Amino acid sequence: MAAKKEIQDSFSVKGIDVRVISKGNDNDYISLTDLAKYKSEDPSDAIKNWMRNRNTIEFLGVWETLNNPDFKPVEFDGFKKEAGLNSFIMTPTKWIKSTNAVGIRTKRGRYGSGTFAHVDIALDFATWISPEFRLYVFQEYRRLKSDESSRINLDWNEKRLFATINYRIHTDAVKDTMPPQLGKNDQRLRYAQEGDILNLAVFGMTAKQWRDAHPGEGNLRDNASLAQNLVLSNLESMNAIMLRKGISQRERLLELNEIARQQMASLTNNPTVKRLGDGNESKQNEN
Repeated sequence: MAAKKEIQDSFSVKGIDVRVISKGNDNDYISLTDLAKYKSEDPSDAIKNWMRNRNTIEFLGVWETLNNPDFKPVEFDGFKKEAGLNSFIMTPTKWIKSTNAVGIRTKRGRYGSGTFAHVDIALDFATWISPEFRLYVFQEYRRLKSDESSRINLDWNEKRLFATINYRIHTDAVKDTMPPQLGKNDQRLRYAQEGDILNLAVFGMTAKQWRDAHPGEGNLRDNASLAQNLVLSNLESMNAIMLRKGISQRERLLELNEIARQQMASLTNNPTVKRLGDGNESKQNEN
């Protein structure tokens, strides 16, 4: 499985630009190198001094124990015994290599180099610098995440707008190709039949079949994933074109089913689609 793509962002606190690396799911890593600039002209020394502290080592050990199944507790116990002694020296690289830690990471390169830590650990480091500084860091980080959430919701609203447009294109095509002598009931049946062609292509079942299998759970499309709804929206415009060309229902279903299969394979693991889906799911849970 391919690794999730990292997204780099930043926020400003007390005149310092602080980089943030995110892989989604709240696993953000904040640059300790940038935060340390508030305390020292030599960020690496500030980080090493923080890591020499016994409380820091204990905190890092607890965090790794809770979040990292591959953490090495024996090596950690050795460091905990030495922490606080004048002779004890700890660096991010030493900590990572010795204990297989994941809460702190180092990056090298012309751009984006430095020491980064999971947001939980970064806030502990900010507290060590000063409790006041920690509050500023948390405030600006929270603002960054709020702005990010707003962007996700905006993207999601744009997707919903496109879906609404495609739905209208589809229903207009059904109406325009419908025999004029059809009564109201037959017209409704025709709309439902064309909708079920799309349902069969994407979900492999009709709307009624889904309701019968999931009583009391709403309708099929409301329970679909974002990827499924995106494919469904795309198929609406494609089915509209085929309808106007007079292509038979059977031929359209075969063609739409193949297109749905290809698009689902492409969208299922798409990081942007997943992120939008997670953002929308969180929004629905809040409501």
